[in-house]
Parts: sequence; C-alpha cells; structure tokens
Amino acid sequence: MDARYNPFTGEPVVPGHDEAIPAAAALGLEPPRYCEQCGRRMVVQVSPDGWWARCSRHGLLESAKLERR
Repeated sequence: MDARYNPFTGEPVVPGHDEAIPAAAALGLEPPRYCEQCGRRMVVQVSPDGWWARCSRHGLLESAKLERR
C-alpha cells in the first residue's frame, strides 16, 4: 500500500487518525496545495471558474475534472 498525504498540509495520512481540514477546504473553496501521492508542494493557479494544481512528478489536477467548480 502506498503512502498518502494530506493535500492541504502535506503531512502523511495516518489511518485511524483524524486530519485537520481547513474550513475553506471543507467548503470546497481552497484548492489542494500538496500532492496526495508524494506530499510535494504543487504549483497552483486559481481563476474565477476553477483551479488547477500541478505536481512535478504526478501531473495536473483540475477542478473541472473533479467537478469542484
């Protein structure tokens, strides 16, 4: 099983341990800042109609594809 990372803090996800999620992220207003697969900081661009985030190793993640517009 691969390690997973919190997309808002970059910290490793520990099974059975509740992770703190920022209020804006819980409302869907904040894009992820860290890659869930490797924990690296991503390049993030926010626009009026959505956002995209790019990990140097795992590629592009778009709000439109996740239906989070």
